[in-house]
Amino acid sequence: MYIYPDASAVVRDLSPDEPVILNRPHAAARAARFFAEKFPGKSLYAVKANPSPDLLRVLWDSGITHYDVASIAEVRLVRSVLPEAVLCFMHPVKTSSAIAEAYRVHGVRTFSLDSHEELDKIVAATSDETGEPAADLRLCVRLRVSSEFAELSLASKFGIDLADAAPLLQATRQVADWLGVCFHVGSQAMTPFAYVQALERVRAAIADASVVIDMVDVGGGFPSIYPGMEPPPLEDYFDIIHRHFYALPIAYNAELWCEPGRALCAEYNSLIVRVEKRRGAELFINDGAYGALYDAAHVGWRFPVRCLSDERDEVEENFSFYGPTCDDADFMEGPFALPVDIGAGDYVEIGMLGAYGAAMRTAFNGFGQGASVDVADEPMASLYRGDRPVLTSDNVVSLR
Repeated sequence: MYIYPDASAVVRDLSPDEPVILNRPHAAARAARFFAEKFPGKSLYAVKANPSPDLLRVLWDSGITHYDVASIAEVRLVRSVLPEAVLCFMHPVKTSSAIAEAYRVHGVRTFSLDSHEELDKIVAATSDETGEPAADLRLCVRLRVSSEFAELSLASKFGIDLADAAPLLQATRQVADWLGVCFHVGSQAMTPFAYVQALERVRAAIADASVVIDMVDVGGGFPSIYPGMEPPPLEDYFDIIHRHFYALPIAYNAELWCEPGRALCAEYNSLIVRVEKRRGAELFINDGAYGALYDAAHVGWRFPVRCLSDERDEVEENFSFYGPTCDDADFMEGPFALPVDIGAGDYVEIGMLGAYGAAMRTAFNGFGQGASVDVADEPMASLYRGDRPVLTSDNVVSLR
């Protein structure tokens, strides 16, 4: 595949009528090496963040060998792309048929759960023809923890409450060859203290249950850089997690896992859009809420932007975007700072869309059919270039 030097070169060559997704494999590879080398345990890529087969291969080649899959479709996808990958079915609510296919056809042994009903379902779906339970299950009980330090909460839907966790851990220990505890602090956690608080809840759950724990999975939540959201360096997160993990009452050989999604793929993609109309401080562009800009529309996420047209004014003002569909909800408030004289026909690059951007594109209203090309330049922001200071203070509360 031809690799363009940057977004401007794509515009000069293609003058695209449709949005264009830009891939930066080198940025994803750098992020993967960072986690593989620096996280003090095993890193599982959360496939839901971006299931691109090309991205999966980049991550595998860069040291990511385990994958957090949340549906049987993701199980099939990753197994077809990466036959030797270790797949972990980490959705706490699954169909019996999905569990059975994952276990019997695709070699999945690790499953997440947060209820006695799900435990019974997993045991039944993986038992042999005589009803004998499987002897090689690796089961992870998901604990509900706070999302107060994250930009997007994941505290309501999944996870067993601490008060109810002990009986489930004890029951799971009886049928599991290998028992873990997992949690998720929410997406885009802006301070390492989020994990300290969650690990303290893990400590209490283990103490109440008095069971041997073989693994603790701190989930996702590792942040990326966006306008108005500049987190501490990831090394600070890793260091604090490492120290608190080793203070837990767990088996001497227990493993530490994490499930980065956004942190591994946010820098992989950006998007070229064209301005079709200007109305005051509103720009009508050819992608939006039903495409790669879902988060910008529905959760008010601000992404970095830059105008790709030559000879535009250096003075900027704040704009909002309307997407291409006929729906009023196809609106992104921003603000997005662009040249004051930007207008119809100009192209804009929108950065940091590798996580939940390209993956959310739909064909609603007949839009969303853009090309995808590789580019060689740097993403608009990066946590992995080594140019951000690593904190040394233990005062993690101040990082909020």
